[in-house]
Amino acid sequence: MAKKRAREADGAAEAPDKMVEDSDSSDDDDFDMVNVDFEWFNFDSEIDFHGTKSLLRQLFDVDATLFDISGLADLILSQPTIGSTVKVDGKETDAYAFLTALNLHEHREKQPIAELTRYIGEKAKTNEALAGIPDLLSSGKHVGLVLSERLINMPSEISPPMYNMLIDEIEAAVEDKEPYEFSHYLILSKTYHEIESTLDVEERKRKKGKQDATLFYFHPEDEVLQKYAAAYGSYDFTKIDEAIADSKRAFQEMGVMPRGFMILIEASKFADAAKAISEYLSPPS
Repeated sequence: MAKKRAREADGAAEAPDKMVEDSDSSDDDDFDMVNVDFEWFNFDSEIDFHGTKSLLRQLFDVDATLFDISGLADLILSQPTIGSTVKVDGKETDAYAFLTALNLHEHREKQPIAELTRYIGEKAKTNEALAGIPDLLSSGKHVGLVLSERLINMPSEISPPMYNMLIDEIEAAVEDKEPYEFSHYLILSKTYHEIESTLDVEERKRKKGKQDATLFYFHPEDEVLQKYAAAYGSYDFTKIDEAIADSKRAFQEMGVMPRGFMILIEASKFADAAKAISEYLSPPS
């Protein structure tokens, strides 16, 4: 996999795999501004287990406890030439973001994938727009499960290089006869919609019936990806009603309800989708 291995030589990725986030602005004298260098790295099993596991928990939200997250992180780290991490303080630190793809058919016998595939199938059945996904998952076709997450304050502009590199890496892997020749890509993500706050009962009563169900995206690139989708839609988390952490309770009480989100894209359209992400999110030159 020459394209990927070329960037393994020094550990960090070369341009365009490094981006400077320049927040300096003469119009905002009331804020302290910092410049941040983002660097892209291969997954490293000696370094990235805990960072990857933490981001996976964030991605699956309250349903993370339903899965073997440690096993899923190990599986991601077992294929270091597919996908990337983004860091700001060098290779030895935890990732601030990651993107990868797993072959659901190839790993179907492994517990983390078996659990996750079953979960995806069950959730797809709850949304008519996703009704075709269970049959696809049981068809024997090679579906690439795309997992991507980043810390909440990370700029969305880090996304285009990650998707572009993933496509290059998968193309190189296919040339090397590795099992990444997918029929479809299935992206798991999250959305949210605003709900009435539970902090002010009188205000809630006054506005009864006027709840705003507008869909919002944690990852702006998802809005682009769905334009190339064969199917996409949201689903409720299994454990959404369980306030398992104070932060989650506060988050919900502020009027935000997170939901799971799936986007299914035919492999032939995935490169065009990634190009569209670049056009939409790449920082101005």
